[in-house]
Amino acid sequence: MTSATPSLRLARFPVTALGAAIAASLTLSACSSLEINPYTEEEVRQRAISDQAKMYTAQEPIAHPITFYEAAARALKYNLDYRLKLMESALASDLRDVSRHELLPQLVADAGYSDRSNDSGGTSIGIEDGEESLRPSTSEERYRTTAGLELSWSLLDFGLAYYENQQKADQMLMAEERRRKVAQNVLRDVRNAYWRALAAQQLIPQLNVLLARTQVALDASREAQRQGLLPRQELLAYQRALLDSTSLLTARRQDLELAQSELAALMSLPPGTRLELADMPEPELPPEVRDIERLEQIALEQRPEIMEEWYRQRVNQTDLEAAKLRLWPNITVSAGLEYDSNDYLYNNDWAQSGVNVSLNLLRLLQYPDLNDAQQTQSDVDELRRTALSMAVLTQVRVGALRYHLALEELKYADESLEVDEDLLDYSRAAASTSIGSELEVIRAQSRYLLSQYSREAAYSRAQAAWGRLFNSVGVDVMPDTIEDHSVQALASALESSMNIHETQGIIASHPSGNADGSYGAPLKRVEPQTPATTTTPASQPAVQGGGNAQ
Repeated sequence: MTSATPSLRLARFPVTALGAAIAASLTLSACSSLEINPYTEEEVRQRAISDQAKMYTAQEPIAHPITFYEAAARALKYNLDYRLKLMESALASDLRDVSRHELLPQLVADAGYSDRSNDSGGTSIGIEDGEESLRPSTSEERYRTTAGLELSWSLLDFGLAYYENQQKADQMLMAEERRRKVAQNVLRDVRNAYWRALAAQQLIPQLNVLLARTQVALDASREAQRQGLLPRQELLAYQRALLDSTSLLTARRQDLELAQSELAALMSLPPGTRLELADMPEPELPPEVRDIERLEQIALEQRPEIMEEWYRQRVNQTDLEAAKLRLWPNITVSAGLEYDSNDYLYNNDWAQSGVNVSLNLLRLLQYPDLNDAQQTQSDVDELRRTALSMAVLTQVRVGALRYHLALEELKYADESLEVDEDLLDYSRAAASTSIGSELEVIRAQSRYLLSQYSREAAYSRAQAAWGRLFNSVGVDVMPDTIEDHSVQALASALESSMNIHETQGIIASHPSGNADGSYGAPLKRVEPQTPATTTTPASQPAVQGGGNAQ
């Protein structure tokens, strides 16, 4: 067959030159794109606006006062940290699905076009005399197309893909454990903030009234001091008590006001949203847990951190097993179809198959070191998990002790509130027209409100202590399925799940407990009673004693 004509060759050269020019232009463009390109101020501003809009998008409006379980449901549904862990868990699952395809053989299809500026060919010479034995010849066209379809399977690649798939599966389980941990932490934080925020909603208006009355009483006592109505020492003592009470009330009001902001942040509410909590009777606190060994056993089985560490140990071991696999021979089996448009070939299309075995002998020297590394890694992972388990047991024991102390504190706060209420009633009954008796009534009212404040704070701390104990056990309260994705449906599912765990789960009936599984009488709420307003003449000072509200 004759080669291409000279005119056809010359016609192809501009095409080749044009391709080279395009390639050079693309290379120069790529080099210029490596320059520093910071975001503009407008881009930063638009990004900030977009991020802020995404924070609060597609949230159900608040149509009624929020209960504790609705607050927990909103926090789990809209909390950005929890949503991030959900996405990470979904991503780990998707990556595992992707890695499963690496187990399949490779099926590669290729096609190409080649162009030479001259003919490919050669000649041959004699080995003994060095004389040319053939005239220059070629067996390949300058311009030709190729295509192929090859199926290949590598034993080494299959083994490595298998181990990688196992690692992805364990990493998916680790991501799920991290999601469980974030959910448990969110519920704990919501419990801690909700009851403090509810106490703030109930008590801050009364505290504001009390602070205003205290200031009026302070001004009245100073006026009485100027008029000489009472001994100076007695009036100064009254003023000192009023100032101490004002300082204490102000400090505690600040703490409760922060609780509302914390709860709003946990629920991812937009700034400026009016947060109104449901003013319902306080639920009875769970009874004190005395079977600590049982709680410790549950914690060792359920805590997400321990499970995540256990899965991480498998990931590390799988990584070393994959390193060992690389030491073995690689067997590759291939089969395929090929096509070449070269007219000088006797057969332009053909099928081929083969088997290839390869082994890097020097890699075998790594085997003893890999064995040592695997054993050391296993020991390190075991020790890390054991240390974490010890920390978990400590958290359970400390959590149980804190809950016990919180219940005692709440009991004393209830008793103090009852005593101060009786003192207030006695002061009213014994009141006369004298300035001193009227001042004593004001002091009793102030002390009663401080005790009420202390009681609500003690209840909030008891709820927080129970939340920490519940969280230390690691029980998952998220239901497997819910009717729909609304806040109300999730709140109902959470309420049912948490009630089951609290009454039938970690605090189920104990051998030494009562018939209902409790120890002693459950704590009841002492309903706060707003004292009747006592008319105090503006000219008479009102002095309050500083009660202990801790």
